[in-house]
Amino acid sequence: MSDRKQFITGQAEIVPEKKRIRIAVALVYFCMGLCFASWASRIPDIKTALHLNDAMLGSILFALPVGQFLMMPFSGKLVTYFGSRKVILFALPLYTICLSNIGLVKEEWQLALALFLFGLAGNLCNISINTQGVAAERLYDRPIMASFHGGWSLAGFTGALIGLLMINLKVAPYWHFITVILIVWVIVWINHPFLVKGKSGANRDEPKRKFFNKPDRVLLQLGIIGFCSMASEGAMFDWSGVYFKDVVKAPSSLVILGYTSFMIMMATGRFVADYFISRIGRKRLLQICGVMISTGLFTSVLFPYLITCTIAFMLVGLGVSSIVPTVYSAAGRHSKVPAGIALATVSSVSFLGFLMGPPLIGYISEIASLRYSFAVIGIFGLGISLLVSRIKALQDPKPEVLKQDTAPQLITPL
Repeated sequence: MSDRKQFITGQAEIVPEKKRIRIAVALVYFCMGLCFASWASRIPDIKTALHLNDAMLGSILFALPVGQFLMMPFSGKLVTYFGSRKVILFALPLYTICLSNIGLVKEEWQLALALFLFGLAGNLCNISINTQGVAAERLYDRPIMASFHGGWSLAGFTGALIGLLMINLKVAPYWHFITVILIVWVIVWINHPFLVKGKSGANRDEPKRKFFNKPDRVLLQLGIIGFCSMASEGAMFDWSGVYFKDVVKAPSSLVILGYTSFMIMMATGRFVADYFISRIGRKRLLQICGVMISTGLFTSVLFPYLITCTIAFMLVGLGVSSIVPTVYSAAGRHSKVPAGIALATVSSVSFLGFLMGPPLIGYISEIASLRYSFAVIGIFGLGISLLVSRIKALQDPKPEVLKQDTAPQLITPL
């Protein structure tokens, strides 16, 4: 037992060594990120196959975040009742099946329905996996959640590379997605015994909360910052490939380059954010991140060429990487509102950006052009820098050990 330490959960249940748990949890984050990136990598091909214009694609893309948003109230209750581990073992395979259905679409309405179901399953995965991340984090005496989200971003990069390979091999989206299903199912099968086995069933001691409350002003400001960041992030996820194809006029083999460059820097930023926070502070980091988002998007608009847009999308990825995790951290430290309520409030407002950003791109593109729509999203980065300077809640706190009441409601569109 000296080499393999044992730890005890709140249910007095023995679990394996914490390092193995951390690996297992990181891999389920990776699996979810891989599924989402696989869909994103084939958006240009599916758009072409269905003969969609920008406005039509923007409207159809709206179905995915709508599904995610509508599932939010139910995901938390399911995870609370059944436990995050059981929900993951149901939701993640379901998520992959919904992904494969996208590869079968032949009509616009079929794509909308497939994306809606993909969003429903995705949010169920999102809540259960983040709750599992919180449970794993409690086994450590320091925060490790950022590394889990870094794993999600790393999966985005991996998914983009797989997508690039499949496109160059002229593999149809359906068979591409089937390959991803096999990878995910193998990873889940190997690692599911090491996920934290939390308690199931309703907690009678948990106080009942009102479904709607007037949001605290500081939390609303933090949510608006998250909104601006996630609108930019959503634009990159859904439109970067289309931008490289239609505006940059990149060769078909390099259409995925914009998305890939964005995901590489987003993952890198999440792994190094803590270091830079300790060096320059939270406010300064977020102000720089906002400027990077705007600079990257404006550069892509003014210089729509392969090399400049690749560098520009790298800047956007680096800019959005640290904003939402830092905003969530500030919300959890807010003294006037319990951490769970604070995180739920900020994450809900933030997610509206992910919900509205991609369709907004499509509508503006149809009225003006895709370049103009990216310029509008670029304004959000400047808004982040201005808002950050006004919020006292983003002042750097003293280092402290992770609290045991970390909220399981943490929602990340990663």
